[in-house]
Formats: sequence, C-alpha cells, structure tokens
Amino acid sequence: MSAAIQTHGLTRRFGRRLAVDAVSMTVPERAVYGFLGRNGAGKTTTLKMVLGLIRPSGGVARVCGVGVARDRIGAARQVGALLEAHGFYVNLTGRENLALTATLLGAPAGEIDRVLEVVEMRREAARRVSDYSLGMRQRLGLARAMLGAPPVLVLDEPTNGLDPDGIADMRRFLRSLPERTGATVLLSSHLLGEIEQTATHIGIVSQGRLVLEGELTRLKADLAPEIALRTSDNRRAALLLRDHHLAPTQVGEDLWARLRPGDDVDRAAAALNQALVQAGLSVFAIGARDPSLEDIYRRVAAPVPAPAQRRPEIA
Repeated sequence: MSAAIQTHGLTRRFGRRLAVDAVSMTVPERAVYGFLGRNGAGKTTTLKMVLGLIRPSGGVARVCGVGVARDRIGAARQVGALLEAHGFYVNLTGRENLALTATLLGAPAGEIDRVLEVVEMRREAARRVSDYSLGMRQRLGLARAMLGAPPVLVLDEPTNGLDPDGIADMRRFLRSLPERTGATVLLSSHLLGEIEQTATHIGIVSQGRLVLEGELTRLKADLAPEIALRTSDNRRAALLLRDHHLAPTQVGEDLWARLRPGDDVDRAAAALNQALVQAGLSVFAIGARDPSLEDIYRRVAAPVPAPAQRRPEIA
C-alpha cells in the first residue's frame, strides 16, 4: 500500500525544548489514521511540519511523494487541513465563506455544491455562520478543507467542544470519507474512545517520540484477551487468580485478568469459573473481554490521555 504521508526523522526544537523527536511515520493511502497522544505530546507540532506551517529542525516530510521542504506549495496542494482555529467570516453565509476559499484556490463553482453535499450542509449553507452551532462550524471547516478534492485531509481535534450527538455524527462522517471521496484522513486526537471507533490505523506519540504505529486490528490481535469477572468476594478471587499466574486488576466492581498469548479463552473462563465455585465463591458474571485501544496505549505511553477506568492492581 502506498503512503499518503511519510516522515523520516522529523524533529523540532523550540530553544532547548525538544518538542518532536525524530518521528518517522507512514500514513497509508485511503486510511483513517489516528494520531494519538496526550496534550503536549507533540501532535500539533508534527502536523504543522507536515503542512509546511513551521520548518523542522531536522528530518523530512512528504505528502503524496512531494517533499514539504523542497516544494511547500506543491505539497500544500495535496492537503486540506482543519486545525482548531476556523477563521470564518461570521457575518457571511457558509456558502459565501466557501466561495472566498474556492476563489483563492481557483476551484470551480461546482466544487462548493460538491463539498456541501459531502458534509450534508446544503440547506444550512444559506445561513450566516454567526447562527451556526459548533458542530455546523466543524462541518463547514471540513467542507472548506475538501475544496479542490485534495487527496489528504489533516484534522486536528475535529470533535473538540461537540456534544455527544455531534461527536457521533462527526465519527460517522470521518469513517465514511475514504470510501465516499477516496481521501486519506490523518486525525489527531487525545480521545482514545473516538479514535478506536473511527481509525483504521494508529500512531501513538509520547514526549515527542512515535512509540507505536500500525493497523489497529493487527495491534489488537497482538494482545491476548482478558477475562472479566465479578464474584461475591473479589479479594479472595484475586488471590485465586494469582495462583493461576494471572495478575488481576480491579475495574469498578469487576476483576480483569489478561490471559497468556495462545490461551483458549473459553477453556480458561470455564476453568476459572470452576475453580472459583470450588473455592466457595459465587460467580455473578464471567466472560471474555477483547483487547482495546486503551490496552495498547497503556503498554507504550502513560498516563492515559482520557479518564482512566482502571484502579491500581490489587495488593
């Protein structure tokens, strides 16, 4: 699979502070690539170097094979970007705002109707932006980024400030973009749950370094599943799990215990259930729990950039 975005040793210093440390990432064509990390990890700085907005201290970035440093304008033509600042003229309508950008890009007038159709805003386009909700402004920003049909879209925290319905709509929209438009989406966020439900590939950055990258389904497959259970006495159950060489973690009222790679989940759950009952415990719930993006993140970066559910391991 060809790369839509590729960096090699991309580095950026601000004085003595190393903000991005030799990041080498590959974003496959037609992927939704979730770029993850806590606030301040270096995500936005990396995106700005990919977009040619700031110069790297070292390394190179290419967009659709075009070197950003050598041909910044040529690389910029391959990308539509939505960063946190929208910069709309709020006294103009959505359509008028898009028309200004289309004129600057030399895009045909028909492009405006096309992108409005993609973001499902043809009806709202005649309203002033001052009357738009935050979700509508985010969609208008996406429409503007898609003018001229760039093959790559770079979106920085596109769900920021949205309500639950707006987040769900944005998630559905982003997932559909590669199939609907053929675009590759580089999506930066610190929200694990949203990335897990949206991305096909992920890259995790921690303290300026890319610590993990790959296809999400394969990364999950590399982790053994867990058994989640709830008993009448979780403390005694935890001791029994340790006897089975499984280190339990308490999550709310449940215990989670990760199996060994290659273990049969059903057999392991049945054996544990039998052992718990024989020990005189009532088992209220037991079942397999598939690996999550949070599990992947915890293995390579800390702290988790979202409200953590897990409590410390049971003593």
